[in-house]
Amino acid sequence: MSVRHILKMGEPLLFNIAQSVPSEEIHSPTVQSLIQDMLDTMHAANGAGLAAPQIGVSQQIVVFGFEKNQRYPEELPVPQTILINPIITPLGDLQESGWEGCLSVPGLRGQVPRYLKIRYQGLNQYGDIIDRVVEGFHARVVQHECDHLIGILYPMRVKDFTQFGFTEVLFPDLHINDQQD
Repeated sequence: MSVRHILKMGEPLLFNIAQSVPSEEIHSPTVQSLIQDMLDTMHAANGAGLAAPQIGVSQQIVVFGFEKNQRYPEELPVPQTILINPIITPLGDLQESGWEGCLSVPGLRGQVPRYLKIRYQGLNQYGDIIDRVVEGFHARVVQHECDHLIGILYPMRVKDFTQFGFTEVLFPDLHINDQQD
């Protein structure tokens, strides 16, 4: 498959609401190829996740997961997941602020409040039901990626802009190439 160009903040498509994927199309070569391209692109960019709109496709598909990620070296592994037509339900009102970056907002990080514990549901690449309860960084990644499906980029959720800036300034010891072309 192939690594695709990642759209950057400012591209109009990133602010649109993505279309759901009809269940009868999940097995199509077009959708399966898109999923593989998303995984290839996410891995090539060392991302924790990627949403279809980030590569110019307005469909409700996100991919995420890693064993170890140089962009988030302190975080526990998140299982690789393909999530189609996701639904997120917060489990409680408790939120936690944490640092986020985004492949569509290269070179920047910000503190973003997210629900600490969520339930997410949807379909996988085979059309099978996914229904998980997660918390912590796993929950943060899912919320971040699913925000892309409703036209929200993480800077739109930053509450304190003294906690938003360039990765190289905020985390000088974190040696990553966060500057995607």
